[in-house]
Amino acid sequence: MDPSDLFEALKKGENIIVIDARKPTAFEAEHIPGAINIPHREMNEEQTQKLDKNFLYVTYCDGIGCNASTKGAFNMARQGFNVKELIGGLEWWKKDGYSTQGTQSEPNGSKVECSC
Repeated sequence: MDPSDLFEALKKGENIIVIDARKPTAFEAEHIPGAINIPHREMNEEQTQKLDKNFLYVTYCDGIGCNASTKGAFNMARQGFNVKELIGGLEWWKKDGYSTQGTQSEPNGSKVECSC
């Protein structure tokens, strides 16, 4: 799922839960508004037992050089969750101009025009 599709789905109130698959310190510094933090190394049945399997879960990490979202999506899919990965992670979310929250957040992203 790309950042614009995720933003529009969240804006429409679709049943999506965004999961930041990075370490808690990275989440505290900056994350997508409304995201919850479940580090991919801790994504086991104990950590996910209270999550509703009727929702779509979208995992993300820092960007294309980080694989926490891929590992997190794999862990969740293995547990029977409907899961997608956010293309480009937090980096592309900000480049599309969407805001972040946290101690080092960017309220307006850092809009970069796409050439596609």
